[in-house]
Amino acid sequence: MSTTLFSEWDLEDCTQQAINELGWDAATPIQSETIPIARSGRDIIGQARTGSGKTAAFGIPMIESCSPSGKLQSLTLVPTRELAVQVTDELSRLQGDKGLKLITVYGGTDLEKQAKKLDAGVDIIIGTPGRVIDMCKRGHIDLSSPHILCLDEADRMLDMGFFPDVIWVLERMTNRSQTLLFSATFPPEVLEAAHEFIPDAEHVLSDEMELEIPEIEQRWISVGRANKLWALGRILATMGDDDQALVFCNTKRMVDMLVERLGKFRFPSTGLHGDLPQNRRERILNSFREGKEPVVVATDVAARGLDVDGVTIVVNYDLPSDPEVYVHRIGRTGRMGRDGQAWSFVGREDLDQLQKIATTWTMHIEESGPPDLPEHLDRDPVKRQQDWGEMSNVYGMVRISLDVGVDSSASSRGLSDWIVSEARLPEIAIGEIDVGDSSSIVEVHRDRVETVLDILSKRSWQGSEVNAKLVE
Repeated sequence: MSTTLFSEWDLEDCTQQAINELGWDAATPIQSETIPIARSGRDIIGQARTGSGKTAAFGIPMIESCSPSGKLQSLTLVPTRELAVQVTDELSRLQGDKGLKLITVYGGTDLEKQAKKLDAGVDIIIGTPGRVIDMCKRGHIDLSSPHILCLDEADRMLDMGFFPDVIWVLERMTNRSQTLLFSATFPPEVLEAAHEFIPDAEHVLSDEMELEIPEIEQRWISVGRANKLWALGRILATMGDDDQALVFCNTKRMVDMLVERLGKFRFPSTGLHGDLPQNRRERILNSFREGKEPVVVATDVAARGLDVDGVTIVVNYDLPSDPEVYVHRIGRTGRMGRDGQAWSFVGREDLDQLQKIATTWTMHIEESGPPDLPEHLDRDPVKRQQDWGEMSNVYGMVRISLDVGVDSSASSRGLSDWIVSEARLPEIAIGEIDVGDSSSIVEVHRDRVETVLDILSKRSWQGSEVNAKLVE
């Protein structure tokens, strides 16, 4: 942990007073390493995990280098509207009574009102690339004016989705003298892109980047799609009155479906994704921060910059396809030294991705069953389903055993014909058959296995019960 005190830096009185009022004494590692460099005017690529104080790391030097003139001096680009609001809020707190005019510029809000605010004068803009570019083209933002450019969550800003917009902005910032990039991750291709426009940047890697977070239990549950709701029900059933859970899905549709399903099982939850109106999203976020919402189901729009100290449980209902997204998600819990849990639901098709995540960050994610039911419950809130899809192999076949073998005159052909006849199946529904001395293993297609087990439980082979059962 850093032992550098903010008071050692001889900060501006208004900034130091604001820091004192926030109750901050010592800088975090990323702050202690980057603030002196940024105050000297050098370019920085700063890498530290989510929740480590990155906003103040670039915000304090930025505020000090700007004056309340009403002329744009600094531009910060972020990937989401939520992050724009949060960065602006923190910078407003950090400037104290300096009087800088900070404006958020993002889509989903009244364009004319935003334009009037910009025309009235602005010192620092925090915005999303699309709306910033729109306002530039309309003549409300002059990109030749600011001398500082900051990219927060820079890995996202420099990927293929935002990269063309960032380049468009860069080409027009002719007065740019300092560039600050901050993120939890910097893949090689993103670093290569960054070095194209800041070749001499100081690369600061925080000691916290090992992602060894003892307070967070990282566990994964082997579960197919049919039983994810059952596993989630177990986790939510263990929540105490002070717990809050953030559940991540990969699509907006899945968020809406899961909120509806949870409601049917009396788990109140709220969905959060990009299709919701901006004012509603902000109400949900504020309610979550105030502890009024116990469970929020979200897409990754909430993973970037969502700052809620009370989150004690994160659930990857859908495992993310990008290892970096996993880092952002689990960083939502265990904040400020609190304990936290991160659960991931992993189907057979997700195992390679889980391994990639663990290898990328050199971390141990423990395989686990879902938590035990609390004492006051005698049954699962959500009934567990028989998930044939998860039990089947890559060809869709499920293995069952029969107490029938060579000793009872069984053969592969004979067993196949008998099962097809008794269960009225097409022959293609039967896979490989391995006949042993006293028992046999038969592959049955997952769409027909339940029927086969039910029918064979009432049939006999040469007068003896076949005792059909699943092979675990």
